[in-house]
Amino acid sequence: MTNPPITNPPSLITDVLIIGAGPVGMTLHLALAAGGQKSLLLDCRPKEAQQGDPRALALSHGTRQLLEQINSWPTRAATPIETIHVSQKAGFGRTVIDRADYNLPALGYVVRYRDLASALAANLTDEAVLSGAEILDITPSDEQVTVTLQHAGQTRTICTKLLIHAEGTPGADPAVKVSDYDQHAVICEITPLPPFQGEARGGDGSRRPAHKNRAWERFTPDGPLALLPLGDEYSIVFTLPPTKADAVMAMDDKAFTNALQQQFGKRITFTKPGKRSRFPLALRLRDTLVKGNEVWIGNTAQTLHPVSGQGFNLGIRDAWQLAEILLKNGVDRNSLTTYAASRKLDRQGSAFFTDQIVRAFSNDFGPLKLARGLGLLALDLCPPARHFVAKRMIWGARAWP
Repeated sequence: MTNPPITNPPSLITDVLIIGAGPVGMTLHLALAAGGQKSLLLDCRPKEAQQGDPRALALSHGTRQLLEQINSWPTRAATPIETIHVSQKAGFGRTVIDRADYNLPALGYVVRYRDLASALAANLTDEAVLSGAEILDITPSDEQVTVTLQHAGQTRTICTKLLIHAEGTPGADPAVKVSDYDQHAVICEITPLPPFQGEARGGDGSRRPAHKNRAWERFTPDGPLALLPLGDEYSIVFTLPPTKADAVMAMDDKAFTNALQQQFGKRITFTKPGKRSRFPLALRLRDTLVKGNEVWIGNTAQTLHPVSGQGFNLGIRDAWQLAEILLKNGVDRNSLTTYAASRKLDRQGSAFFTDQIVRAFSNDFGPLKLARGLGLLALDLCPPARHFVAKRMIWGARAWP
């Protein structure tokens, strides 16, 4: 008796296929599901891969409002940002943005990537994600896109009406414009010390972290330095030219703490730095979000400088708006065309906002330093101007009429 031939499983057919089961891809899937539209997530990583990711994300209050609608807000894991202090090193001018001015519980929140991923994944069904899937080929046609992949030792195909790219950073692609900032971000967590005994207590006697839920954006000639409250610590984004980043990465903890202290100033004393990592910074913008039956969202569509924490929030808004349009207009190419047009203002506004901040503040040119100081002073003294910037950070283009 001969054994039956080994055959590959039959092709799957789905209306919407999402490549990437990170937070942006999961947000799109859950937003579509809330409106009754099924979709399938593909991910090259195993299910547990995201649970070990310690990165910190700065989420706006607008992002919280969106995630709450799909029951995916990680309340206990989120540290609120109540105020943001913006200043420049060795220069005058500063401004403070306060959540009380907008009647909000917080301007934003700091959440570890793994905690946000867990909150989203908790709402997925077992059938929602095909994990450990290696994509071998993507073949578009007039009516559908066929994806060939390797999964569980077998080659299989998936046919879909719409293919959503929501995974990874744009690489070498002629459709992606790249502007290198010649800066690297060194990131880690570090503990702030209260300036005197009792400072870490609230008015009601409850324990309050030494950072008092304040974020700092400190502009230096080397690049912006961000301090984001996370639990009892600060998540640090220390922007430096590549050679200085090399030196900082090679320092022992004491030398690193001293370098950070020198860059930031004496308002806060730091101790106990955690493990450091680094990544290069560039602005990457995909010219066309839509091609046939394919669309790119999140980091696959644009990667921004981390200053002001705009990039990830922009990706969540991508996913949300795409879900709204598909649910309203149907799953077809016309919906993708509508989506691309609708994202133009938010994408270009966010890219321009972050790019101009970096280029204007990452230098020590005297006249420009004076102009920056006057600009920060004007924001502090002119509430309408400050509110415009704050609302742009909180809600993106949705804040504009």
